[in-house]
Amino acid sequence: MLQVFLTPLQTFCQSPEKLAKNYMTSLPSGKPADNGNLQKYRMTAVYRNMDIYGKFTGKTRVVGDYTRGFKGGYAQWNNVFVSDSKDENAPFDQGKKQDFMENFRYIPSSGMMNEAAFKSFPTAIENIFARNLIWDMLSVEIFAWRYNDTLKLNKVISLPDIKGEFNMADIGKYNHASIQLCWTGISIRNNQLCAVIEYRALNNKLSIEVGNIKTKGTEQYWGNTWVSLKTREIEFGEIYSSTFQEIEVSGMKDKFLVKTIRELTVERIQ
Repeated sequence: MLQVFLTPLQTFCQSPEKLAKNYMTSLPSGKPADNGNLQKYRMTAVYRNMDIYGKFTGKTRVVGDYTRGFKGGYAQWNNVFVSDSKDENAPFDQGKKQDFMENFRYIPSSGMMNEAAFKSFPTAIENIFARNLIWDMLSVEIFAWRYNDTLKLNKVISLPDIKGEFNMADIGKYNHASIQLCWTGISIRNNQLCAVIEYRALNNKLSIEVGNIKTKGTEQYWGNTWVSLKTREIEFGEIYSSTFQEIEVSGMKDKFLVKTIRELTVERIQ
């Protein structure tokens, strides 16, 4: 029995210096090859709305399956459902399937900030939730792969190439005050030794106009991504955000203020 436990004990009883030398000096560069080795994920985003005093007013859940790794660099969405509830403690039902997202395929890039990328999308409010799935997954991938040559353990960096205002595919504008990234350590997810990459973006301004609804406000978001040191594949991701918005609806006399708390996870399913 002693022999069974010897190897893991030797591994995890290494000195901090040896652990740092083996795993924490630098990150592997690049991202997984788009060679048909598919990686599948389930993204779940829960939005909880309340007034500025924290009184609950409603919640929405958006779930979708994301697949990447297709030859040619394509990614694809399937099984996207949106469900709403006015009961703070009740579980969500399955919700309504967003048929326009079934087999929706594209190459993840800055081109997904152009309105032309969404010409097949309807004009309903679900349009925003669907776009958010795409943009959030794009952000998770950018933070996981674009800056591996720059990140050093426990050193916070700012991302000047993302800072500033950009157009959200003609439905509004978003202005990043600053995005900070930090490689905080290593952990294990799905039996993979992973780098944990933390990010945060505070005091971002946004404005949206869809149909008869106009909003403007600020958002803060933060989260972590677990990236395999061996394969560079994303094993898990999480995003949290807090948004304050002034909302104007055509036909309504008064504007109103809404606070939205969002919790989002990206779970590996293949």
